[in-house]
Formats: sequence, structure tokens, C-alpha cells
Amino acid sequence: MDSVRYDGERRGNRVPIALKILVAGGFGAGKTTLVSALSEVRPLQTEEILTGAGIDTDDLSGVETKTTTTVAMDFGRITINDDLQLYLFGTPGQDRFWFLWDELAFGALGAVVLADTRRLADCFPSIDYFERRGVPFVVGVNCFDDARRFSLGQVRRALDLDPDVPMMLCDARDRQSGKTVLISLVEHVARHRGQPVPVA
Repeated sequence: MDSVRYDGERRGNRVPIALKILVAGGFGAGKTTLVSALSEVRPLQTEEILTGAGIDTDDLSGVETKTTTTVAMDFGRITINDDLQLYLFGTPGQDRFWFLWDELAFGALGAVVLADTRRLADCFPSIDYFERRGVPFVVGVNCFDDARRFSLGQVRRALDLDPDVPMMLCDARDRQSGKTVLISLVEHVARHRGQPVPVA
């Protein structure tokens, strides 16, 4: 349903529909990078420097060069047309910040789960979260330069994903690659709901 607001001369101005999409995944999977690559505005980020205080809680194996972490969320925006905007919310990866997820997930259209084959088990909590709540999601296998390559079939089996969950290779640094993932999500949501989603 369209919202209408009025300016000082009482002329109706269309307010675009806002669709909320979550970007989830394990610690260091590329969530902040993906939101930054896709957002048309400077993204809001809550990145903090990793310090010695997190040594016992932040496992850096496989992501030893990571120096920052998201402590609340990332936020970006994409305007599809005059009537539709996508709001991207990147979730924090560490389990000590998962109390924020219910708030971030409220009203979400769906989610992108980024998988890092160097630490594949880290995306299980995200997949479990969305499956339990019936939130449609797709899995983007982020192709890190130093990561061993696996086929999508191998990754699907390792994650024990339902056959109807879309999965694709992606590069979180590349805007076009990220857009392909979002398009796949919106199409999946439309199939999941059995009705069209306004994207044109």
C-alpha cells in the first residue's frame, strides 16, 4: 500500500515503500563489505577495532588479517525506483551480539546469509535463526581470494540446506555481484509468498 504525505500546499507526494533486508553470516564473512558495496549512500557502520579484550571470545582463525568488527549493525539504502527503496541491515557476527537480532529482523522481507568456506560452520546460527522463524533467505558463498574453492553442491550438502533455498557464488566487494544476490532473494521471497514483490 502506498503512503501519501502532503507538502505545505497540500499536494500529494508519494512516499516510497521501504523493504527491509538483513545481511547475516559469521564473523568476518563480508557483511559490512557487502552493505558498503551496495549502498547508494554512505553506509552507517558500527565498526570497532579488535583489541586484546576479545582474544578469548573472537576466533580469528581463517581471518587473521581482520582488524575491526561490527558491534551493532551496518545500514545502507538502495533506491529501486520512485516507489521502492531497499534498506539493508547488516547483523553482527559474534554470538555475544545476537540479542540484537530479533530487533533487526522485525519486519524484514528476507535475508542474505553470507558463507565463508574458510569458516563454513560460522553461518549455521544465521541459517538456523531464519529457518526457525520462517524468514526467507538465500545463501551467498563469498569468494575470498585465499579461500579453497568448493562447488555449490558441496557447500549445500555441508550446510544441509533445503533444496529450495537459493545459493550462489558472490564477491561481496563487487556491487553487481551483490545486486545479483539481492535479486535472487526478492525472487525467492515472491515464490515463498506465492505473490509478486514490487521490484520494477
